[in-house]
Amino acid sequence: MTILVTGAAGEIGSRLTRRFFELGHQVRALVLPGDPLVSRLGETAQVHFGDVTKPETLAAAFADVDVVYHLAAVLLCEKPELFQAVNVEGTRHVVRASEAAKVRHLIHISSASVVYPNTTHYSRSKRQAEDIVTACRAVHWTLVRPTLVYDRDGGLEFKLYADFVRRYPVVPMVAGGHARKSPVHVDDLLSGLAAMAGNPVTFGKTYNLSGGEIVTLRELAELMLKQQGRSKPMVTVPAGLCWIAARLWGALNRRPMLMEHTLAGLTQDADLDHTAATLDLGYRPLGVRQGILR
Repeated sequence: MTILVTGAAGEIGSRLTRRFFELGHQVRALVLPGDPLVSRLGETAQVHFGDVTKPETLAAAFADVDVVYHLAAVLLCEKPELFQAVNVEGTRHVVRASEAAKVRHLIHISSASVVYPNTTHYSRSKRQAEDIVTACRAVHWTLVRPTLVYDRDGGLEFKLYADFVRRYPVVPMVAGGHARKSPVHVDDLLSGLAAMAGNPVTFGKTYNLSGGEIVTLRELAELMLKQQGRSKPMVTVPAGLCWIAARLWGALNRRPMLMEHTLAGLTQDADLDHTAATLDLGYRPLGVRQGILR
């Protein structure tokens, strides 16, 4: 197949591109003009420079493509309008470009945060993007909701949490660190994604690509420290105080120590059930205790 990956210079996008190249597919990579991380792609893909917020830059990349993996998104940002421009309108442009090019299958990478009861600018933008995709009738679509992605080098949110745990002599546990997570190793995520390409069983469905084990954030912090041969005391910090401090910090036009999306992640569960992926795709992810040893 000819497969296009948007956001292909990112951590997951570049690895997914390499996976499909190794499987023998023709791979195209949509990359922002001037992105220095394009070097990650090497010879694995035909690079097309374009911007999902500028629909006029997309047609060449989408022409004669069988499957599109839409990963391009903004995750951490202090400007809510960027979430709307990239995550929402950018997805709308990708859907329209897919329809115009008669793409057979669009796989949209969403977020576990769409199930948060307490929403954020980011989670709302990803929910809106899902609605745009599922309203599409001209292209078969699949939604994917990964949980906390990790590997040797981290994964953005996982790495931020590891840095947070490492930074202080006493680790602050927001809301006691009781939020339940199901971290997924990047190898498992890539295997799940690769199994979807053009696969009719996945059309019109939503899959949670989560890990094989549920842990609280406190347990995850203890596991991270143990892996480093360390231990630290942990102290509970009320979530309300963190939200107030973040808003005051923002009102002073200072970069908040904890952004809205980060706080939402530290206080809400993301332990999604991957049964559908197991049944349809043979998806059997590692538990985080085993995966972090890898």
